[in-house]
Amino acid sequence: MSEVELERSLEAILMVVEEPVSEVILAQIIERPTEEISQALHSLAKKYQDENRGFELREISGGWRFYSHPDLAPLVEKFVLDGQQARLTQAALETLSVIAYKQPVSRARVSAIRGVNVEAVMKTLVSRGLVEESGIEGESGAVLYKTTSFFLEKLGLNSITDLPALAPFLPDIDGLDELLANLTE
Repeated sequence: MSEVELERSLEAILMVVEEPVSEVILAQIIERPTEEISQALHSLAKKYQDENRGFELREISGGWRFYSHPDLAPLVEKFVLDGQQARLTQAALETLSVIAYKQPVSRARVSAIRGVNVEAVMKTLVSRGLVEESGIEGESGAVLYKTTSFFLEKLGLNSITDLPALAPFLPDIDGLDELLANLTE
């Protein structure tokens, strides 16, 4: 198979996928070595970047997929939403953040951290495919939740370890100690 045929084959498959596809799966389908598939994918991604196309080929969440170019996000958003708002609420975003940084975590633990009941919000996050069950907590028997590969894909991350550090967003320790002292008085 020539380089051009390999690139065309990859493009045809990646054009129809709904979620990122791994190099291993692509290698199995195209019947070429995984290393050859990897080189071709990286070459295509660079080619599209160099040509400043309206789309990119990105490796996200353990696989490859086409995405619209970030510079064109406002235009794509306008097209997709067309006046409809399907955004997550502030409560859902806060709950999703707790799950992302504390996973796997029980619903009760998320409620304790947030200070409110999160049952309805958790159902929303599960139904949107951002959060899923990931087992049972040994001591309490509570269901544990974690973020999904769809979550990683939507945030443009390869893994949960790519999340930004929380420390810059937290109050300084001196301020926190003072706040806690005032609360206990």
